[in-house]
Formats: sequence, C-alpha cells, structure tokens
Amino acid sequence: MSGEVLQLFFESVPGQITTVAVIFILLLLVMRTNKKTNDVSVLVKTAVLLAVTFVLNNVTLFRMPHGGSITAFSMFALFLVGYLFGPRQGILAGLAYGLMDLVLNPYVIHPVQLFMDYPLGFGAIGIGGLLRNSKNGMIKGYCIGVLGRYLVVVLSGIIFWGMYAAEGFNAVSWSFFYNMTYILPEAIATVVILSIPKIRNIFDRFKE
Repeated sequence: MSGEVLQLFFESVPGQITTVAVIFILLLLVMRTNKKTNDVSVLVKTAVLLAVTFVLNNVTLFRMPHGGSITAFSMFALFLVGYLFGPRQGILAGLAYGLMDLVLNPYVIHPVQLFMDYPLGFGAIGIGGLLRNSKNGMIKGYCIGVLGRYLVVVLSGIIFWGMYAAEGFNAVSWSFFYNMTYILPEAIATVVILSIPKIRNIFDRFKE
C-alpha cells in the first residue's frame, strides 16, 4: 500500500474510526496489570495522562519547518505512564498516543515511515519505565525514553526525509542534527525541573 493511499485512508472517516478502535484496544490492554488482572484505575489515569500529553503537545514553544516542535513537557507527561505503571503500560500508551496524533495530523509517505513517526516514535518513550525502580529512576528513565524516541525519528529522517538536508549536510548528519534541535532543549528543560526533589516527590506519590 503506497503512502498516498494510506494518507487518504487516515484522512477518511472509515480510516479514523479504525484507528480509534485500535487506540481503544491498546488502552484496554494498558489496564491489564502484571498480576493478570484488570485495573480500571490504571486505565483512567493513563487516559488522563494521554489527555495532558495532547494538551501540552499543542502548547508549541517552537515549531520546526519540516516537522517536530519544542513543546511544554509533553514527552514527560507521556513518559509518566511507564514510570508510574511500568514499561509495558508505557509502551502501549505511547503506541496509542502515536495513533491519536496520526488521526489528528496524518502525514504519510510510506507504511514504514507511518509506523516509525507515529506509534513507534511515541511508544519508544515508554521504555523509560524499565528504570522506574532504580535510583534517580525518574530522571534516568525519562532520558532513556527520550533517547529511544530520538533514535527512532533519526532513523526515519535518514530513510525518508534526507531530501530536506541543508547544504553541507548529508541525510545522516542532517537527521541527527535536525531532530536534536527540538528534542534536546525540551529534554534539558525537563531534567532541570526534575532535579528539584520536591517536584519528583509529587509524582512519586502516585507511583505503584
């Protein structure tokens, strides 16, 4: 299936309904805990964090010309799902948010690009939940999650967006540089704030 066909599909009502159905299934999987029981509270809290992520993602501090933007800590809001409930829930929530973004802002040129820029790119943030129980796990986990997202979008940029490389760059160097310009400032600002113990303690109160 070509990128143009996929673009039309996700812009259509049937395509959007199908995507919303997949999002719903992913959220149902989120509430399935490691104890193999359904925890509705996890589902509700995840839905709230996804809503917060959506709002913060639309508070754009700076928008890049070829996609990507510095937002008001939206990556941290999404990371919190994995930090509070575990990496499995975090990855599923990231996949769900990526599909939400696809429904609202579809830009598809290839099936693999769709997967990398949307569900996989945001789902990678959830891997930060692997460090949730380690010392300074919030900061280290957030950095790992952001690094995961960065590597996915860099690879996508190398494969699919090399034609936009600025003069003096090749596809590889441009993708590394371009994606760093909007991901790194938000990550640094978030880590600075999380370095304040009282801020971290606020979120730790909700951690399972």
